[in-house]
Amino acid sequence: MALPETLRRLLTAAGPSGYEQAPAAVFREAASAFAEVTHDTVGSTVARVPGTGGGKSVAVVGHIDEIGLIVHHIDDDGFLWFTGVGGWDPIVLVGQRVEVSTREGKVFGVVGKKPIHLMKDEDRKKVPELKHLHIDIGAASGEAARALVRIGDVAVIAGDPVELPGGRYVSRSMDNRIGCFVAYEAARLVAEAGGAPGDVYAVAVAQEEITFGGSRTTAYSLRPDVAIAVDVTFATDQPGLSEQELGRHRFGSGAVITRGSTLDPTVFELLHETAEAEDIPFTVDASARGTGTDADAIHISRGGIPTSVISVPLRYMHSPVEMVQLSDVEAAAKLIAKFALRLPVDVDFKR
Repeated sequence: MALPETLRRLLTAAGPSGYEQAPAAVFREAASAFAEVTHDTVGSTVARVPGTGGGKSVAVVGHIDEIGLIVHHIDDDGFLWFTGVGGWDPIVLVGQRVEVSTREGKVFGVVGKKPIHLMKDEDRKKVPELKHLHIDIGAASGEAARALVRIGDVAVIAGDPVELPGGRYVSRSMDNRIGCFVAYEAARLVAEAGGAPGDVYAVAVAQEEITFGGSRTTAYSLRPDVAIAVDVTFATDQPGLSEQELGRHRFGSGAVITRGSTLDPTVFELLHETAEAEDIPFTVDASARGTGTDADAIHISRGGIPTSVISVPLRYMHSPVEMVQLSDVEAAAKLIAKFALRLPVDVDFKR
């Protein structure tokens, strides 16, 4: 199963939170083939597929940002010191190759720390902290480094997507270019079908990993009748995870529909019915409070927006080897498209 070219381009475009311009441009270019595309000052993009019959508008929302690093100091020996943009496990960063985005283009480097050979026994047992890591770009001095990199430049781990057996792929930024791709693909399928009763918006929002900023502003300005946040969730066939705690969401089991306290029960039932009627594989996840996704901002926008969450199972979240199975991605996009096409014009979400 080949990796779709649009998804490949999304995964390989660097875009930490607040610096999403490159992947956002990929999303806009791809979506413009079938939708009316606009974007805003926050960095979020909306691709509209016009409705055909006065039905409810549906916003399908993925976040276009990824976790990254931001340079906060360049020392006199030419080393870059950084802070995490989003949530990092520091041990993941040790020894990684990175690409720093600068005004002159990419600058490559590596994340370094004190060699284990030179550590005291007690220090070898400690988990590294971000403040003890640095980026080495090979500069011979602080002056040379500052000629290439400025304070506030951001970096991501370098590396292209890798295909594994069984339609599985590994890449950084699967969280959450997968969500944006599902939104794009669902809208494309709706356009291919001739349109849904109401407008369908494929939305790529900014800053989810730090503030939910893009989903807050876009939900307010767009004001859709229904919203579906698309993100990744933990694939529970990874060693060390408990299905008793997380539920069963294994590779190949399809889309994950979340049901919970902050999410709309009618939207859930309609998604559930659609998956069964269309024979689309799915599992159900339960959420007792916040979901940790853009849905947490969307559902309380203005007077409230009926909201649900669709997720794709993923292994090794917030690492450079995030892994998904493409059949689950396809199931999520198909489920959302069929939901939009089947959504009754007269559905009432009041409760």
